[in-house]
Amino acid sequence: MALALPLAGWAEAQLQAIRALAGTPALAGLSGAQLLGERAALNGFAVPGRRSAGGGCRLYDMIDGQVALTLARADDRDLMPALFGDARIESDSDIVTACASAKASAIVTQGRQLGLAIAAIDEVPASPACRLTMTGGARPTRDGPPLVIDLSALWAGPLAGHLLGLAGAQVVKVESRNRPDRMRTGDPLLFGRLNQHKANVAIDLRDAEDRAALIALIRRADMVIAAARPRALAQLGIDADALVREVPGLVWATITGHGAEGDAAHWIGFGDDCSVAGGLSAALRQASGRIGFGGDACADPLTGIHAAHRALAQWHKGTGAHLLLSMSTVVAEAIDWERARDAAGFTATLQSWAAAEGHGFPAVASRTTGPVAVLGRDNGAWLC
Repeated sequence: MALALPLAGWAEAQLQAIRALAGTPALAGLSGAQLLGERAALNGFAVPGRRSAGGGCRLYDMIDGQVALTLARADDRDLMPALFGDARIESDSDIVTACASAKASAIVTQGRQLGLAIAAIDEVPASPACRLTMTGGARPTRDGPPLVIDLSALWAGPLAGHLLGLAGAQVVKVESRNRPDRMRTGDPLLFGRLNQHKANVAIDLRDAEDRAALIALIRRADMVIAAARPRALAQLGIDADALVREVPGLVWATITGHGAEGDAAHWIGFGDDCSVAGGLSAALRQASGRIGFGGDACADPLTGIHAAHRALAQWHKGTGAHLLLSMSTVVAEAIDWERARDAAGFTATLQSWAAAEGHGFPAVASRTTGPVAVLGRDNGAWLC
């Protein structure tokens, strides 16, 4: 069979739901496969094996299974001696050797306590894919398109904001003046796709005046997309639950790696390791006998699409709400959906994917990139 991206069917079903809610022609040219494979197409990635398509995550053999460990940040490698209790751990080969004599559960627990993005291939997601934590008041009738404030960075959240923009919303991306979205320079092509046509404001959340201006902007909004954990934002003076209670009709979607309650609220997660935590690598192993990654950080685009769908559906209901999304569980939900729809077809897709290791990703339709605002271009227009 032709090579297809795993879970593209679920992504397409979510897009169809967004189209039905929005009714705008801008969404007509998109497909689930296109959004799942867009970064790979822009960067010329190959179907991954034990190292992720983007190179930042790797699957390691443990005594009792496999663990995915993302070492994408500058200081992640500095934590390897603490992770394994061995000051001599430095190189990739040292990590491979240390993993071979360790148990997966112990290393995952220790890694998460250290703030590493790590997951076991056989773990069960800790939180619902999307949980409504509280509801707010009724949305007042307003002229004009809904206003979306995008507080997120990297991939999942900006994709959600982008899709809401294509669904007819006015989107304002908020970045830190001191630490802009790392994708601006790390992957400018994908940054352009996800953040085209958005207004841009730049602030410093440590500055009281900037913080007050942002809160005033949020109070004018219909939807907010955030990727910072609610507790972290609250420590900076932005209380999502309080704003949902106080602003009639405000829909706030928080994207997390593994949920926002209990121990999982403290776990760090990125697209590749969250895909493993959601069971995609386990499904690949079950179908093909191969250990590897089932896409390109697919927890990111899957969650971005799902967040846009859930936020838009809630906005159409006319009442405010705080929605908490778990990237790992979104992947698990997508796997369950694919198996329920066509278990044999899903298995065949995974088998073909395993056989294509090292070859190029499936071709996806290209699309143009519209104007992308420079950092802080629209401060004067949006910040009071």
